[in-house]
Amino acid sequence: MRVCVIGTGYVGLVTGVCLAHIGHHVICIDNNEEKVKLMKSGQSPIYEPGLSEIMHEASQAGNLEFTSDLAAGVAHGEVLFIAVGTPALPNGESDTRYVEAVARGIGANLNGGYKVIVNKSTVPIGSGDWVRMIVLDGVAERQMALVGAGGVVTEAPPETTSEFEVVSNPEFLREGSAVYDTFNPDRIVLGSNSERAIAMMKELYAPIVERKVAEDKSLPPVPVVVTDVSSAEMVKYAANAFLATKISFINEVANICDRVGADVTQVAKGIGLDSRIGNKFLQAGIGWGGSCFPKDVSALIHTADDYGYDAQLMKAAVNVNQRQRLIAIEKLQQALKILKGKTVGLLGLTFKPDTDDLRDAPALILIEQLNRLGTKVKAYDPIISQTGMRHGLTGVFVETDPERLADGCDALVVVTDWEQFRKLDYVKMAKLMNNPVIIDGRNFLDREEVEKAGFRFLGIGR
Repeated sequence: MRVCVIGTGYVGLVTGVCLAHIGHHVICIDNNEEKVKLMKSGQSPIYEPGLSEIMHEASQAGNLEFTSDLAAGVAHGEVLFIAVGTPALPNGESDTRYVEAVARGIGANLNGGYKVIVNKSTVPIGSGDWVRMIVLDGVAERQMALVGAGGVVTEAPPETTSEFEVVSNPEFLREGSAVYDTFNPDRIVLGSNSERAIAMMKELYAPIVERKVAEDKSLPPVPVVVTDVSSAEMVKYAANAFLATKISFINEVANICDRVGADVTQVAKGIGLDSRIGNKFLQAGIGWGGSCFPKDVSALIHTADDYGYDAQLMKAAVNVNQRQRLIAIEKLQQALKILKGKTVGLLGLTFKPDTDDLRDAPALILIEQLNRLGTKVKAYDPIISQTGMRHGLTGVFVETDPERLADGCDALVVVTDWEQFRKLDYVKMAKLMNNPVIIDGRNFLDREEVEKAGFRFLGIGR
């Protein structure tokens, strides 16, 4: 099938590249000329395991193109994905101006034939009808532009400009595992009342649904949930809000464990074996961040407020998470007493491993608070240190290796659970430190090994 993906951020680029990999002819659109130039050269603008390889293969096969020409993309695609960002505004509401601009641009460039316009961006509930309205506004503006002074048509109108349907197709990609998740999804959600549009989307995803590109091809077909647009939009928000709440719950339990002498890792194991609960998202730590959980939970709270409902549980999940980020500060104060004039090293900066994403990362709050308390902050991150990316980072010295990080530190804090951190030379690092203390903010390391290496170990809820 012919596909156009508008927006080559995290979701858009992964979606476009993976659809090209399974045989569709994909054109990815972005209005950033430098970014388009980079992608045309075969380089991915984001770090995501496996993405660069299949991006190169799909481009070589002629299935993947990059351009800034929206009209060309709209003309090409039978299926048009809107995959631009919807960042949170200060009040928690989603900023949908980029979605609006793309929808209007699609309407202005519709040129005949049936199109399925897919909301891949995470948009507020009810956005399906809103996007349809904006597309039609774009169609009307184009038609007005074709009429010259005195009502004379100066250009032949297009064959048809309104034969389209809007489908909600939320993404459930985990950063660091997005390529895997695309080819091995738990489910595919399609929101539309149009049988024709749903049939096209099922055809688009058929190789994935039928497990032709799955890691385990013996599994049954991927469940396809077909529902109305608003319910599909709600699925995305509800899923992220539930997972965020689950993390906040186990963090709350961890804080109680700290006070009563229980071990939250054992508690999580005990409750996770209950099939009604499950063991995922029960790792206590210093809170959640990233591009999805914070903005999606805030957006759902804002939507509830708009419709006269006080979403108290979700608000509590957010409050617990904000407080949890300061737990590492409390642990450092317990271990070092006064932090002013001390040096603290952060192991990890990104909000999770296997990504270069710093959006709403707990590390940023730690840096800010430690600076406020007069602490010198150093950090080492496998990706940030390697790439030299420093955008949004202030008040921290980014070191090039773990030993340089440890040198002269009074304490280390594990902020991101990178797999590489399990295998560091902690014996050497402890000897380089002024005071070998480590706060495991992700309950990730082997406590016995770290203590054997010479560290005083402090976990979360342990």
